[in-house]
Amino acid sequence: MRNILGLAFVLASCLPALADEAAISRGASVVDEWCRDCHVQAGETATENMAPAYEDIVKRDGRDRAYLKKYLKDDHFPMTTFRLYDKEKADVLEWLESLKK
Repeated sequence: MRNILGLAFVLASCLPALADEAAISRGASVVDEWCRDCHVQAGETATENMAPAYEDIVKRDGRDRAYLKKYLKDDHFPMTTFRLYDKEKADVLEWLESLKK
């Protein structure tokens, strides 16, 4: 019985990590579909018409989780507004946060 409880505890502790990985994967898919055409990719130099690389965005001073969440929620120029569902925005946020690691 003690072994079963121990195993259950270990498996339960893995669930958040699995959920995070799934959200990160879904977020990457949303970014691939809607964002990559305008954002410069990591290691490339942005031209006047290109949006900055995601890694540059998330690593700027003051770009904490709360800021990024608000940024995704609110419309802002010059980014075209894509009407993403709240779940998609949450997944993109998880993906952006994963770039900080």
